[in-house]
Amino acid sequence: MGARILEGKQVADGVKRGLRERIAVLEARGVVPGLAVIMVGDDPASASYVSMKGKACQELGLRSRALRMPVDLPEDELLKLIDGLNHDPEINGILVQMPVPKHIDVGKVIAAIDPDKDVDAFHPINVGKMLIGSGDGFLPATPHGIQVLLAAYGIDVAGKHVVIIGRSNIVGKPLAAILMQKGKGADATVTVCHSRTRDLRAITTQADVLVCAVGKAGFVTADMVREGAVVVDVGSNRIEDPAAPRGYRFVGDVDFEAVREKASAITPVPKGVGPMTIAMLMYNTVLAAERALERQGGPKV
Repeated sequence: MGARILEGKQVADGVKRGLRERIAVLEARGVVPGLAVIMVGDDPASASYVSMKGKACQELGLRSRALRMPVDLPEDELLKLIDGLNHDPEINGILVQMPVPKHIDVGKVIAAIDPDKDVDAFHPINVGKMLIGSGDGFLPATPHGIQVLLAAYGIDVAGKHVVIIGRSNIVGKPLAAILMQKGKGADATVTVCHSRTRDLRAITTQADVLVCAVGKAGFVTADMVREGAVVVDVGSNRIEDPAAPRGYRFVGDVDFEAVREKASAITPVPKGVGPMTIAMLMYNTVLAAERALERQGGPKV
């Protein structure tokens, strides 16, 4: 029969519908949420991501500012640019598109962003708030999107064994922190696997929910998945395909066709986790605007 397909686009559209109502309330109070995206260099993949974020802002009626800077931009100039956006009342969210050129210290860049405008949720203050579950910071878009996606399909992770392959600061680590919290959409028992994990298959076949975020096409094969498991594929890997209209296509980290015959549910690539990431970035931007209004003495939104 095959697995149920967890379409992220449908859930993302629902998130955006909810945001439109909140944006209308803000606009009635004279506030248009604004997102600034800084891109240093001309990496094609980064340019595509920046474009998608701009289109999402346009779709929702948010103010969007894309700042494309030369690859040789000095680090101190980038920090000055961020500082200016920190003090710009029209901008509620700031993100620097990764990767940045090697001469720029990523840690300095992230730390320079005002935590109240850090919609990527990479600032150490927001990371700390996420770890303790304080609720007044931001959650990273992709991990939060995965949590919302699972909940939307009625997949309760409470008491379940969630195995995450990949320990990046963008997906693996924050997703583990989010899903092990006390509360709705969480309370999972989480195992994080990585390149030094021994006998990976022995661990992944224990998973009720298996998440893969390693950036390697077809990394997860059917023999690594327990019968009836839920599989979340975070990967997006470009592979050459002469039969595709552009000569290439995108696939995930999971051998989709083989694994779908064994899993109870699986996210596709594309149209799985990707749309959720963009939707939750918009969510964070609107949330930042609401909090900014409250700090200015306005009524709670």
